Amino acid sequence: MTEPLNDAVPEPIDLDAHRARRDDTTQPDSDSAGMAVPLSAGEVERMDTAYEVALDDETDTDPGAGKVLIPVDTPRAAPVAVAVGERLPIIPVHLRPENLRATVHRALMRSGHVAAFHAVRSPWYGCKLGWFAGRGFARVLRNQLRWWWVPNSFALEQKAADGNELKEWEKIHRELKRTRLWRGFVLAAQNLGLAISAPIALNAAPTAAVAAAGAGLVAAAAHYGRPAGQTLVGTAVVAPRFRKLNSDIVLRAYYAAGLGKPDKADQEVRFGSQMSRDARNTGSQVLVDLPYGKGWTDVANCREKIASGLDVHVNQVFLTPDKTSSRRHTLFVADRDPLAVPVGRTSLLDCKRRSIWKAFVIGRDERDSPVKLSLMWNSLLVGAQPRKGKTYFARLLALYAALDPNVRLIVVDGKNSPDWLAFKKVAHRIVFGTHPNPNTDDPIETFRAILDEILAHIDRVNSILTTLPVELCPEGKLTEELHNDPRYPDLHVLVLVMEEFQVYFETEDQNVNKEIAAKLSRIQAVGPSAGVIIESSSQKPSGVGAGDVARLFNRYRDNHTLRFALKCGNRVVSEAILGGDAYQEGFDAATLPVGDEYRGVGYLYGASDATPTVRTELADATDADKILTAARVLRERLGLLSGMAAGEEMQRGSRDVLADILTVMGADTAAHWDTIAGRLADQMPEQYDGTTPDAISAQARGLNVSSVNVKRDGATRKGAKADDIRAAIARRNT
Repeated sequence: MTEPLNDAVPEPIDLDAHRARRDDTTQPDSDSAGMAVPLSAGEVERMDTAYEVALDDETDTDPGAGKVLIPVDTPRAAPVAVAVGERLPIIPVHLRPENLRATVHRALMRSGHVAAFHAVRSPWYGCKLGWFAGRGFARVLRNQLRWWWVPNSFALEQKAADGNELKEWEKIHRELKRTRLWRGFVLAAQNLGLAISAPIALNAAPTAAVAAAGAGLVAAAAHYGRPAGQTLVGTAVVAPRFRKLNSDIVLRAYYAAGLGKPDKADQEVRFGSQMSRDARNTGSQVLVDLPYGKGWTDVANCREKIASGLDVHVNQVFLTPDKTSSRRHTLFVADRDPLAVPVGRTSLLDCKRRSIWKAFVIGRDERDSPVKLSLMWNSLLVGAQPRKGKTYFARLLALYAALDPNVRLIVVDGKNSPDWLAFKKVAHRIVFGTHPNPNTDDPIETFRAILDEILAHIDRVNSILTTLPVELCPEGKLTEELHNDPRYPDLHVLVLVMEEFQVYFETEDQNVNKEIAAKLSRIQAVGPSAGVIIESSSQKPSGVGAGDVARLFNRYRDNHTLRFALKCGNRVVSEAILGGDAYQEGFDAATLPVGDEYRGVGYLYGASDATPTVRTELADATDADKILTAARVLRERLGLLSGMAAGEEMQRGSRDVLADILTVMGADTAAHWDTIAGRLADQMPEQYDGTTPDAISAQARGLNVSSVNVKRDGATRKGAKADDIRAAIARRNT
């Protein structure tokens, strides 16, 4: 239970006094207890704020407003010393020149909000004032009458009568009559004085004085008549309640979760740091050392039990492993559920030019710190249940890529939804669905042609890179300078975005499925060095296809370097998106909270050593259209609009023998002609059905590919090397 406090300036937040363990043999330095540190203006609300009490018992606080006491819960093993006599800043942080503008802006915005809040409610305040004043006037009259009548007088007379004490009764009765007569004269004199002086004062006193006096009397009467627990004016700002941590609460939670035993010295839970507020003052944190034999997996599986022991919601408890020890981790308890706080609209709405080579902010984590993501050299897998924010997040990344005019953007929307229609403005290639529809006449054939184009692009880029001097291409791969250099129009980054990509592994033609699966796997394997970025999203990340298709699908899914999982239906789906290692580390997207306020919340795995719970920024359909319109204008101005966005119609050629041979060879460095012919007929039957090894060999030799002896699977026969095919493609393109 919480109860509202008055409107006075709130006292500082107390983080509890020191509770030393009973078996401690050494005590921390008490001089550091109670030391005050400054807080910013945003942390000390002084105006029109209703506060709720903390969930724990209050303890002594420093009466100085704007300060918070440093906790004195100090670990027994590694006490942290605090300098005695630390100097406070002469000028508060929020009043320094670099922060003054923000402080003034905050104060003005707050004052404006409070003024508008009360202005809208002023008619209701007037009604309440009149009602309370009437109650106060009636209460004054009632109390005067009670005073004149002498309370409890009847009880005194009745007591004497019951005891047959006639003389006592007569004495009491005479005394009551005299008292009532005297009090009656006093009240009569009062009323007569008011009746004479009030008209004189009204006529003689200035109007302003009369108005002020009347307002004061009405206010006094309203205050006197106000019902208990009610106020005339509401509060414009309400501060949330919070959980103050101390060692006893944390130890209670961990022992209740079965992570230690307080009665055994070798099974005690200890602390590796002081109990303190985090840097943003949004919660409390502490380093926890588990007993020997307990580790990260144990505590990750007990998160809900720890939350129960702390008496907070599980969404407020966050655990972070520590690099120094498997049994050490950071416990952070937020004052309120941070995942339910929306981040707001994307910063891309400024429509300024971006660079695909730079990391950008995709949202904020549970500590309200910005989370950045770098797309370059990475492939990203996004998965979630329907209507949990998967498409919005995938589209946010594609919008960022669109604002780099040198990026060739390819969008493949397997579900044929309106979410991606606006990308027609900038997309080099775009496909909708798997069956003919108003947006794409033949989606499957168009997608296959796109895959061929991407593979040809990879070979072309690699061929060009091999001819460049070391000073231009020091690492043998694409650089930001080459990407932006107009002298090399083919050396651009290509971003392939696929929504519900699993549908292209489940078409009606199994041979087409094999071809698409093989080409996607090859693009994923060799594309990054040539600047090909893949972003795949799916609500069905497992159980797709059969045989080779299933194997290639799983390989394609598992080879994404980055993973982002929003709310999933069960642990199996979460593991398919994040990987089994993520679950072992305690990250299960099936446990993410449910509700509209949690849309766009997910785990970002693989981008760094930490796995933040990200609240993603929002870009709805209107925002996306605005950003893409600006992206198209930017590309037109620079002459970089290409492909379908520029009005180019895409046709799949009859066949490109060299590119197709390279595709079916996959990761093999060499293959026999009969193996190559068999794979071509199996994966591309519409173009190579009935072909023979001699025919393929003749076509390849006609394009300057040498037929050499290849030893594979214990047999030596004529075939081709992958390097020779790439060299032939490079010579042809040149």
